Amino acid sequence: MLEVKGVSKVYGEGTARVVALDDVSLSVGRGDFVAVMGPSGSGKSTLLNIIGGLDYPSAGEVVLDGQRIDEADENALVDIRRGSIAYVFQQYHLLPSLTALENVLLPLLFRGVESGTNKALDLLTRVGLEKRAEHKPGQLSGGEQQRVAIARALVGNPSLILADEPTGNMDQKTGMEILDLFRQLHREGHSIIMVTHNPETAKHAGQLIVLEDGRIVSRIDQRGDKRNED
Repeated sequence: MLEVKGVSKVYGEGTARVVALDDVSLSVGRGDFVAVMGPSGSGKSTLLNIIGGLDYPSAGEVVLDGQRIDEADENALVDIRRGSIAYVFQQYHLLPSLTALENVLLPLLFRGVESGTNKALDLLTRVGLEKRAEHKPGQLSGGEQQRVAIARALVGNPSLILADEPTGNMDQKTGMEILDLFRQLHREGHSIIMVTHNPETAKHAGQLIVLEDGRIVSRIDQRGDKRNED
């Protein structure tokens, strides 16, 4: 479903030149759950942004569902981000003036869909928040806000969910509840790439990719088989 082929990302020139990614290649099949770990500055967020069409690589290819994201213009990328790709962020990014239901509906409204209320309500029920649909973010706990963000991510039927430290702001119990939801989404066939700094969080994914200095240094599958990169 997703192919990242020899992707590099370089910022700046001369003495200010920084190599954020260096010849990174990976593939994600439909229904895969992949965790990406690495120290600060290893390129995790850069990789996620390039996969999500928020940034362009300096070299290499990114192919999602047969379409070259790295060659797409901004209008095409907007369409991809509204349809094929959904983000779940550490900071939730809910609009404080809107209710939970209205926040979930936003992606559909941006796509010109005017009859998505039932679907949005179904998704809030799916994440256990049907009774909080009319509450605004300020009236919800952090875990509830993240559940709203996940429902919003799912409302457009994305091919790929990109999660950037989705439990980073939560206590252990709430974080486990969110991870349980991600595991259930994985079992239902959703493709997920999750950036995390927490080894315990990463264990819930089917595959772990470790980055250091912009390069993949190891891949560990769900059975624990480890392959170091040359």
